Amino acid sequence: MATLNYYDVILEPVITEKSMAGMGSKTYTFLVHPDANKFQIKDAVEKMFDGVKVEKVNTMNVKGKKKRRGMTFGYTAKTKKAIVYLKDDSKDIEIFSGL
Repeated sequence: MATLNYYDVILEPVITEKSMAGMGSKTYTFLVHPDANKFQIKDAVEKMFDGVKVEKVNTMNVKGKKKRRGMTFGYTAKTKKAIVYLKDDSKDIEIFSGL
């Protein structure tokens, strides 16, 4: 397994109604690299966004959904999501401020 740099860990933010509702309580959701662990995710968020202090990280592996095209079955790609909780004295993450 190759080493992951902090800019390789976070792939993209998750923009859903539920994740946007959590922003008021400083909770953010990201799609992350499947091999990343909680310590790497915490380190990546704190390095990528200035003034952000992470309290805890919850991760989940999401299985691919079963899809069908004609008689052929297949699965979409599996992903890994991370829910990042920030400390109360932390700054907000700027990429979500305009949404």
